[in-house]
Amino acid sequence: FIFKPEFAKKSRGEQFFFVNDRFIKSPYLHHAMSTAFEGLVKDNCHPGYFLFLNVDPKSIDINIHPTKTEIKFNDEHTIYAMLRATVKHSLGQFSVAPVLDFNKESDFDTPYAYSKKSPVNPSIDVDRSFNPFEEDSKSRHGNGHFAMKKQKSSSWESLYTELQESGLSQGTSSVLGLSSFEVELESEVITGRLFSDKGISTKEVTFQIQNKYIVCAIKSGMMVIHQNLAHQRILYEELLKNMTVQEAVSQQLLFPLHFQFSKPKVELLQTIKEQLEYTGFDFSALENEKVEISGVPAGVLERSVEGILEQLLSDIENEVPDAGFSQNDLLAKSLAKSLAIKSGVFMESEAQEHLIHQLFACKEPSVSPDNRPVLVTLDASDLDKKFM
Repeated sequence: FIFKPEFAKKSRGEQFFFVNDRFIKSPYLHHAMSTAFEGLVKDNCHPGYFLFLNVDPKSIDINIHPTKTEIKFNDEHTIYAMLRATVKHSLGQFSVAPVLDFNKESDFDTPYAYSKKSPVNPSIDVDRSFNPFEEDSKSRHGNGHFAMKKQKSSSWESLYTELQESGLSQGTSSVLGLSSFEVELESEVITGRLFSDKGISTKEVTFQIQNKYIVCAIKSGMMVIHQNLAHQRILYEELLKNMTVQEAVSQQLLFPLHFQFSKPKVELLQTIKEQLEYTGFDFSALENEKVEISGVPAGVLERSVEGILEQLLSDIENEVPDAGFSQNDLLAKSLAKSLAIKSGVFMESEAQEHLIHQLFACKEPSVSPDNRPVLVTLDASDLDKKFM
């Protein structure tokens, strides 16, 4: 039994697997269900289902988890493929998913009035009096030059150039052809001028809409930036860099934080302890069901540490490794999502500009770590059409 795509929810809790009438949890099979619903449910939504599987007891191993809720199949790849194909077939059978239509399309038929006419050979008109060596040929046939229309660049480098020409900053830089600016990261400082010498007011450069989007003027119109996704991209690249070079800034706590986690979760934390320490976490104790933290990444509030770790462990448990799986990449994505500025948070003008500068210092500023668009541009011509 599977739910229709419109009943998918952002929270998990309506996904149930039963193998030989025993309830189990399987992130691998859940991934098969998610791919079967791909394109039918919204992002970050999970389809609901109740699936009963009957398999040979000799082909499974139920002794891989203390609670007996996880099992190992001898041939899990075949079960994955069968489950995905079966669900996609059911969605197509009941017209939930789009299917191919092999009916003949009458719009492409030859009209009746032309169906019996014989084809006519095309004719080519040639100016036989044309002489390319005559000097006055240019006056008769044109000067042979065409005005090349300059294509509008859609790259993010051009957007940043337009942004600076609009008054955010001025000057030149040797890095990526961007104007100089001042951004201080944990590992490096890029010096330069943030404001132009004209003394433009910062409040006239950027502003927020619904405490969710940052709007700034560019030469061709305006640019709208999603503040949460932009900050995710900034933190993702910074965390990934810290884990790669194995260095980060840790904020030591006056009083260590103590948490209680289940034994499986503590064991999972032990496997990623080294990577987390490179992001700024400092574990003073990690054993049995106790977790003691004496240091956290710079800027992280103490009251949010437990939620960050819970979300991180949940993401790891529900992630299905693929061919390009990287544990550092998964940790960076999860931590960036938890630490990023949330939608609905007010930002001062200086903070907005600083966020923009940090964003365009990233390698991929146009997309979030989950490949969602971070910014959109609106041309002035499109705005003009709204008032016609």
